Amino acid sequence: MVAFLRFLINGISLGSVYAIIALGYTMVYGIAKMLNFAHGDVIMVGAYIAFCAMAYLSLPPILAVLLAMVACTALGIVIEGLAYRPLRQAASLAVLITAIGVSYFLQNAALLIWGANPKSFPSVFSVGAIRLFEGELVISSETILTIISNIVIMIGLTLFTGRTKLGKAMRAVSEDKGAAELMGINVNRTISLTFAIGSALAAVAGVLLCSTYPILMPTTGSMPGIKAFTAAVFGGIGSIPGAMIGGILLGVIEILGKAYISTELGDALVFAVLIIVLLFKPAGLLGRPVREKV
Repeated sequence: MVAFLRFLINGISLGSVYAIIALGYTMVYGIAKMLNFAHGDVIMVGAYIAFCAMAYLSLPPILAVLLAMVACTALGIVIEGLAYRPLRQAASLAVLITAIGVSYFLQNAALLIWGANPKSFPSVFSVGAIRLFEGELVISSETILTIISNIVIMIGLTLFTGRTKLGKAMRAVSEDKGAAELMGINVNRTISLTFAIGSALAAVAGVLLCSTYPILMPTTGSMPGIKAFTAAVFGGIGSIPGAMIGGILLGVIEILGKAYISTELGDALVFAVLIIVLLFKPAGLLGRPVREKV
């Protein structure tokens, strides 16, 4: 029983990281109707900036995270303006190829700047652990921080998109870009804001990921990014609550699969579950089927 609870908590913690990353995917897709496959590499850049701020500049963790968020926000805006905005009316395949190109560019830039050797990521938040069942179950401070951060970010984004003027503008652009522009909404600025928010969340996710698994490399964000995209599709891409639910479920399935079935087949189990879900509910758990008139 204690072992199951330990695996469950670890799965929720890992799933919370996937959920935060998936929120970036789902916001960009929901509003710009494109998949930013460079998102996983923005996670890696955010983690490296936080690492440099703590290791070389001796900044406290909170300032390092804020610096990483600011840098990734600027990076997201630059990527959107230079790589994606000129392709606004282009075919989906052109945007997809461009996203893959941006991803390779960021990975190779990281190799040139920081090298290929793994780096040990310092602890961001360490104030002791919670011990239950006479010390048999230990919940680390990093796990608690990750889960709380996921809940706070999800609630904050839900309130932002539902109650603020900018959030309503995002929803309008998501429904119909042409109609939103006729109503006076600056579509380009709204999409840039979406990339900025998603990239800032990527920085937070990168720090939380490396706090839990403290090995930092130029490929750090690749596999978590793919799994987070899977989580976004699993929960219903375009849905903020769906991204959270999909991420947590995916993390729990991965950890329990590795613990009780096979360590080698854990990742395969994640994608197998996704395929099964999409066979019976193609729009995802909380997604809505979209009917198009032809």
